[in-house]
Amino acid sequence: MKFLNFKRMKAVVSAFVLVIVSLTACGKVQNGGGKEQVVLNEVAHSIFYAPMYVAIEEGYFEDAGIDLQLVTGFGADKTMTAVLTGEADIGFMGCESTVYTYVGGNEDYAVNFAQLTQRAGNFLVSRTPVDDFSWSMLKGKEVLGGRAGGMPQMVFEYILLKNGIDPKTDVNIDQSIDFGSTAAAFSGGQGDYTVEFEPHATLLEEKKDGYVVASLGEDSGYVPYTSFCAKKSLIQEKPQMIQAFTDALQKGMDYVQSHSAEEIAKVIAPQFPETDFDTLATIIGRYHQQDTWKENLVFEQDSFDLLKNILRTSGVLEKDVPYEDLVVTEFAQNAVEK
Repeated sequence: MKFLNFKRMKAVVSAFVLVIVSLTACGKVQNGGGKEQVVLNEVAHSIFYAPMYVAIEEGYFEDAGIDLQLVTGFGADKTMTAVLTGEADIGFMGCESTVYTYVGGNEDYAVNFAQLTQRAGNFLVSRTPVDDFSWSMLKGKEVLGGRAGGMPQMVFEYILLKNGIDPKTDVNIDQSIDFGSTAAAFSGGQGDYTVEFEPHATLLEEKKDGYVVASLGEDSGYVPYTSFCAKKSLIQEKPQMIQAFTDALQKGMDYVQSHSAEEIAKVIAPQFPETDFDTLATIIGRYHQQDTWKENLVFEQDSFDLLKNILRTSGVLEKDVPYEDLVVTEFAQNAVEK
């Protein structure tokens, strides 16, 4: 057997190191199957985001050459921090977080490249059944609300103002309870009403602890509720990865738009093993009926302008932010055309 001399061995090792460096320079090493590892940090794990889970369960990301690692951030602030620090490649949350980051002066800010939901995903739950509900019924009542500056709370306040109700003086909104704990607090006797995401709204009904009386998604109109974002630098460095990711998402959206609630529930059931199938299908049907999911992923300027209006109304945005800086549409448009 012939052995490599020292110089040849050094050259081989150097070449090997160069390959590894080239693979890791932008953050992730490709796995053995040639797929690029991408970390996606979602703000919460919710049936509200069904098209994304369809794309995962149907293998659309794998088909696009992406080895996706899904992480739940449990809060928009934590998800955005993961994106800005490079812990996550892509963030999925309320797009107001990208505005806050931009206004905060971060040079390598997060840019939205795909919109998933176009309706609010929460519901107003009453302690007792209400016939012919009107928002004026909330005057003088206690409502368990959301985090100040978050989309759930801001959309709620936006609806109240649209109906001539001052959120600060006409309603007692309790914002002291952690996200995800309001349903339990409501079952325990706190509040006259509570604003809940699924599955909590349906579960409260099933236990007869509460009754859905209004959809914030229907009463607020079309709003850019959640979107996918990445740091400006990553989008510039990895446009092919962003395009592949968006293509996979669009396939998930196409599936949701063309299949029944039961068919969708069957696909995403592995993502929600703790949820009964009938409950899962009911929730998906409720979201489907109110036109929750955007048929294409293009984040349009009219939607962004509405977002800014909601932020200004809530008193969290004082200066204008340019659509061109915070939204890029080419990836979503390309995905639609394929």
